Amino acid sequence: MALVHLWLCLVGLVIILYVVLDGFSLGVGILFPTAKCEEERDVLMNSIAPVWDANQTWLVFGGGALFATFPMVYTVLFSALYIPLLTFIFGLIFRGVAFEFRANSRNKAKWNRAFFCGSLVAVFAQGLTLGGYISGTTVVNGQFAGGALDWLQPFTVMVGLALIAGYVLLGATYLIIKTTGTVQERAYRQAFQAALAVAAFMLVVSVWTPVLNPSIPGRWLSAPRVYFIWTFPLLGIAAFLFLLKSLRSRKILEPFLSAVVLFISAYLGLLAALHPYAVPPSVTVYEAASQHETLVFTLWGACLVLPVVLGYNIYSYWVFRGKVLPEEGYH
Repeated sequence: MALVHLWLCLVGLVIILYVVLDGFSLGVGILFPTAKCEEERDVLMNSIAPVWDANQTWLVFGGGALFATFPMVYTVLFSALYIPLLTFIFGLIFRGVAFEFRANSRNKAKWNRAFFCGSLVAVFAQGLTLGGYISGTTVVNGQFAGGALDWLQPFTVMVGLALIAGYVLLGATYLIIKTTGTVQERAYRQAFQAALAVAAFMLVVSVWTPVLNPSIPGRWLSAPRVYFIWTFPLLGIAAFLFLLKSLRSRKILEPFLSAVVLFISAYLGLLAALHPYAVPPSVTVYEAASQHETLVFTLWGACLVLPVVLGYNIYSYWVFRGKVLPEEGYH
């Protein structure tokens, strides 16, 4: 059981790392049409160019870890959420192609639109996937037993829109760190507007989720969860207030850190509400986990791979630290 919990924490860590790191680059892609000229769009692109591919290594690592350690989750969810998941992957591919072709094209306008569309589709599909996961999946004898469009509900669409607002917040606060002048000033306004939208969506999701899954309030009030679960909304409120304050006072790093804490508070609150279910509302993490020997073997692999991936990411961010200036690159 301890090994299952360890792997649950590792998979959870990889997921939130992907959400935050690739989230801001996707957010920058969604903000792409707000740039006023090609020079500004180059600044936006250059702000994420050195790190966006490294950020996506967490998606590969997480998918492999999930397949090896919780195979039932992998098979059931890929069957239940096949359409939004494939749409998400195709959006990432389309975005990557647009990224590379834009850099070598004389007519960048069509690739600018393609980059924006790929980012938007990837984020919305990711939100549909999350909404479909939260709303629950019909499982019989360890196999998906529902329909191909069970995930398509008003709740999942709302979560998709909420994730767009969330990634715009991450992207705008990241641009505050990496840019100067008019691009940075516009990012402050975009971050403030996105923060208000994210707060509204988080409130709606917090109310709608227990209505959608009536068993959640009972788990919230059961020991030992009742003793600590209230800390997550309080952490989120504190992060939101500090975010607004740091944006008004034109801080540089604090808005991004506040946005990350806001995401983490929502993420931990969701995990606490759904635990011990790996596939709500019926499959627990213990039922979905692989055999003990598989968990031990893959843990050795994770101990070798995880430091390398972390080191590569840290090195990338360190090398390309600093501001992105028009026609000058990093400074």
